[in-house]
Parts: sequence; structure tokens; C-alpha cells
Amino acid sequence: MTMTRRLFLCSLVILALSVRAYSDDASAAFNRGTRAESEKHYDLAYESYKQAFALKPRDPKYISAYLQSRTVAANEHIKNGQKLRDALKLQEALLEFQRAAQIDATNYIAAEEARRVTILIEKQAAGLSAKREATVESRLSQQAANLEGPLELEPSPNSPISLRMTTTADNVYKTIGKLGGINVLFDLDYKPQKISVELNEVTLEEALKMVALESKTFWRPISSTAIFVASDGKRKELESNVMKTFYLQNSSGPADLQEVVGALKGMLDISRIQVNATHSSITMRGTPDQLVLANKLISDYDKPKSEVMIDITVMQVSKDRMHTIGTTVPTSTTVGPLSATAVGAIAGSGLVKVGTIAGTSIATPIPSATFTFLLSDSDTKVLQSPQIRALNDEKATLRIGDRVPVATGSFASGIGTSGSSPLVDTQFQYLDVGVNIDITPHIHSGNEVTLKMALEISTVTGNTNIGGFNQPTIGQRRIEHETRLRDGEVNLVGGILEDSETRSLGGYPWLAKIPILGYLFGQTNKDHSQSEIVFAITPHIIRADEITDDNLRLIDVGTSSNIGLRYKEPKKATPDATSGPERPATASPRSQSNGAPQPLLAPATNVNP
Repeated sequence: MTMTRRLFLCSLVILALSVRAYSDDASAAFNRGTRAESEKHYDLAYESYKQAFALKPRDPKYISAYLQSRTVAANEHIKNGQKLRDALKLQEALLEFQRAAQIDATNYIAAEEARRVTILIEKQAAGLSAKREATVESRLSQQAANLEGPLELEPSPNSPISLRMTTTADNVYKTIGKLGGINVLFDLDYKPQKISVELNEVTLEEALKMVALESKTFWRPISSTAIFVASDGKRKELESNVMKTFYLQNSSGPADLQEVVGALKGMLDISRIQVNATHSSITMRGTPDQLVLANKLISDYDKPKSEVMIDITVMQVSKDRMHTIGTTVPTSTTVGPLSATAVGAIAGSGLVKVGTIAGTSIATPIPSATFTFLLSDSDTKVLQSPQIRALNDEKATLRIGDRVPVATGSFASGIGTSGSSPLVDTQFQYLDVGVNIDITPHIHSGNEVTLKMALEISTVTGNTNIGGFNQPTIGQRRIEHETRLRDGEVNLVGGILEDSETRSLGGYPWLAKIPILGYLFGQTNKDHSQSEIVFAITPHIIRADEITDDNLRLIDVGTSSNIGLRYKEPKKATPDATSGPERPATASPRSQSNGAPQPLLAPATNVNP
């Protein structure tokens, strides 16, 4: 028995030391993470906070640090990957994006960037410079495949023009046409007016635009070497049109498509628009310039909606301490006669003989007393850690608990016989009892989120009889709150505290109140209970609005009545041994000097600036 006791005591000591060491390891890991974070070693901080969280997964401090460091570390790898991708170091960029996705599996940007870079690597390996051969199944398909876009003038020679003339507009057009090697046709209803022009070292298209502005005419190419001229009043009737279908990648329904259509009609005055909600596409018909602007406008509107992941930690801490000290004293007794047989057994029966009346023994039982010295201490901690993923400005709802029926009304059906009650129908509605959370996020620029929240903890505390029905009594603690937080910032919403204390004293009057000795004549009960609710709200922006310089760029669209676009002149390329002769700067108005992708549609060159 002695050996057994020693082994038991050793086991208790080892267990106590293990628990202490377990707690110290978590604290040490947390401190390492704090130091690494201050030195901007985000990967090391993430690993340290992760270790602390693994050792004590229910500690709010470790939960918050782990989640915040996870987001920061993943974002750092994403930034590094984007820099490598822009430098065309695709393999290194892919590793960075994969590491970010490994750290934070909920990070949409990391997964999307990894997917895009993987596609770029595959395309690079496949050699996309070779053109794909289109398969046509019918003559109509072949004709559709051979359709051309807007015409472009190809002047020959394409040299700067200098011209000074005072004559009718048709003669000026013809002169410029001869200098540029193009044919000029006129509308039969056009009546030229006398104008004066002075052109110095301008391109063919610039010369035509200037003459059109001066003479209030418009022109459009009818072939690569011919233009058609008419008065400006017949522009809408004679101007060439193009058609294109735009497919929106991020439309979530007809409402999104109609929003884009409204912008196109209001800004570009395009009336011929057809929406296909099934394929999230918009088909338009308009001038080439209108559709070039439509392409830009749709690219500005068609962006993925911002999205946020909200970590919600719900903690309910209940404490109940009860003290019971003193004696449960007897408060009553009985006196009665004893039979002759019972008199001899008084000594061992707990009875006391108090006297004799008329030869009959009178006895009373000795009441018992109980001394109690009790301390009861209980802590209850209910922890829930749900996550809600929500789109920008979309309400997200979380319900954890039960649905409790509550009678809302009753009515008599009117059916019954004499002597019996008519049938009664009762209507019920169901209330959500438990943890109820409603959150509507709004994601701002600068990685900040405004959260409009309704947080509620409710329980069934009892029943009340109302009109013959037992109705539940529901205790409720509710917060309606709106706050603006940074990405990864923790907001503690607490202070919903219930504190109750009950004291009672039972015993002999006056004697029970004597200091210390009073515990022999009475009993004191003290019950102290606390219950507190704490919410920890942490937003993590998964995807924010990506606003590029191209979205913010100011562009010239012409006049209020006529859309006319201008394009940057391409930079002259330095000739080398492998390239052909250098093309003139105005060879193609679709070229862009900043290396940006060419527009999907050829720009119109037949409108006034």
C-alpha cells in the first residue's frame, strides 16, 4: 500500500509539471511570434503563432494572433509573387502563390493567381505564336469566320502633308487624297462650301479630320484606299456600324447585366443592345468608336465583387460559487407517553424521559443536528468559432440553436354540438433560440471593412401559462453594432454581464448571529453567480476591388454629340538585322505606345476629333 501511494503521488507531480510545461510552451511560442512580427519576419511569426494556437486552441489571444498572422503572411507571399510575375519569372511567382495558398487556404487571391500563372506557363511552353486553325462546319460558318472588322486606310505614300489652300471643301479633299494616294467619293446631296486650310507636317488622317471639322462634313473609309464624304447632318444615316458580343465574367444575375446596360445607354447613347442572361452576355451594334468605349466601360464594370471572411468567436463564461457553513439545527420536537415495554429500552432508543403523569412515563425524542462546511466552485465556458464568408453589401446570416414554437393566435372553427366546445385551431410561429448573427459587410479601399452586425444570444428560461397554453419565456442578450475595422483587426464586443448574489441565514434567533459561535446554532448560505458573453469579430478580406491605372485614366471621347477617339502615336522601333523595314509611325492607329493590349475593335478614323 505504501508503494502504491508513492506511485500515485509521483504521477500527480509529473502530471502537474506536464501541464505547467504545456502552458509555458504556448506562451513561449506566442512571444517568439511577437518578436518575429515586430521584425517583419511574417513567416516566422505565422509559424510561432500557429504553434501557440495548436497548444491552446481555445485561448482567444492565441486565436486572434494566429488568424491575423496567417492573413499577413499569405498577403506578403502574394505581393512577392505579383512582382515576380510582372518580371516574367513565372516559376518563382508560382511558388510564391502556392506558398500563400498553403498558409491560408481561404485566400481566394492566392489560388486565383496560382491558376493564372499556371496557364501562362502552359501557354509559354505550348508556343502560342502559331495561329489556331478554325474548323468550319458549313458555308455560313466559313463566311462568319471570314468577316472583317472596321476598315483602315492604307495611304501610299504615307508621308507628312503640308498644304495651304483657300477653295471649296471638295477640292481640298481631292488634293489631300492625291497626296496620300487615296480616292475620294462624295455624297450626291453634298454641296461644298469655300474654306481656308493651312496644314503643316500632319499625317493623312489628321489632315482629313481637320478638313472635316472646318467644313462640317464627315468621312468614312469604304476601302483601304478610298473614302466617302458627306455632310455632317447625314452622319447617323451613313456612318458605318459594327457589332460585337461581350461576355461578362463576374455577372451574378440579370440585375448586374441591366446595370451595365444602363451605363452603356446613358454614357454612349447606344440603343441597339441585346442582353442574354443565360450566358451573361451583352450584344451591341454601334459605331466602331462606340464599341471601343463600350469595351473599356464593360471592363471597368465587370470586376469580381469584393468578398470577406469573418471569423466570429462566441464565448460565454459562467461562474457559480456557493458557500455553506453552519449547523442545521432542530426546530421542533414531540412529547408523548411511553408504554411499559418501551420504558426499558429508553437508553438505546434516542428518547429522553421527561417525567411521569398518573403512572405514565412521558418522553421526547432527541432531535439531530448536522454541521455543514461546504464550498462549491464551478466554471463553465462555451466557445463557438464559426466563420462566415460574405460578398460586399450582401447580408450573411448564422443560426446556431433551436427553433422554438410560440402560439401567436387561435380561433374557433364554429363546429360543435350542444354541451361540447367548438374546435379551436391554434397558430404557431417558430423563433430561433441560440446564437443568432446577422452581418452585412461593406469593403472599402485601403483594406478596411465596415460591419453592420446584429449579435444575439437567447435561451429558454422557463414557461408561462397564457390562456391555457404553456408559452416559453425566452431570455435574450442582443447587440446591434456597426464598426469599421482593418483587415485582420479583432473587435471585441462584450460587456453583456449578468451578476447575481444570494445570501441566506437559517437557525435559532439571536444565537445564530453570534460571531463564530453562531455557526453552532445556524447555517449561512452564499451563492454568487456570473455569466458574461463576449464576441470576437475578425474580418479577413479575401478579394477587394482591383482598381488599375487604366480604370482611372482620363480619355478624350470627342464632343457631346459625336464620339471621336484619338490614339497614341506608336514609338518607332529600332531596326535590327532580324526585322524588316521600319513602318511609319502612323501605320496603324491601333498600336499603343505603352505596350498595353490592343483594343478588341479597330478604332474609327472617320469622325471629328
